[in-house]
Amino acid sequence: MIKILIVFLAILSIGSLWIYFNTPDSSTNLTINNIVNSDTTKHKGKGMNEKIVKSDEEWKKELSPEEYKILREKGTERAFTGKYWDHHEIGLYICAACGSELFESDTKFDSGCGWPSYFEPIDSSRIIYKEDKSYGMVRTEVMCAKCDGHLGHVFDDGPPPTGLRYCINSGSLKFVPKEK
Repeated sequence: MIKILIVFLAILSIGSLWIYFNTPDSSTNLTINNIVNSDTTKHKGKGMNEKIVKSDEEWKKELSPEEYKILREKGTERAFTGKYWDHHEIGLYICAACGSELFESDTKFDSGCGWPSYFEPIDSSRIIYKEDKSYGMVRTEVMCAKCDGHLGHVFDDGPPPTGLRYCINSGSLKFVPKEK
């Protein structure tokens, strides 16, 4: 009888965990939908025309090991270690994989999280938003629309005017200084 009870409780626990991780939280869906459906950008209509598709082997030849881990395997760098978390030059942050212009320096802010943070992309059509349920959390992943490279995540705790915080891995970006 005790064995049957233990098996029943184990099945109930596994079922509960499956439901928890596979049922979208209504507040999370609201956040994701607000981010996806609201265009907070300045440069509307300058989106990606051609998708870049390459094999893993091609990406491995073109990217550094860190860039590959972040952009292609959805890795992350440790907080406060990336080259752009405390970077203050004026210019553009582009995708390290394909060169797509993603963020302007005037949208960068210090969120205190240890990763570069921006309150809006150059153009929302340059970003793909995807629900991410990894590591027992529900977040909104952001990826480069041109090459599908993983950039980081977006949260709804940013500053005005958008209220968004694009928390981006330095290893997914390259910086292009503004010409003087």
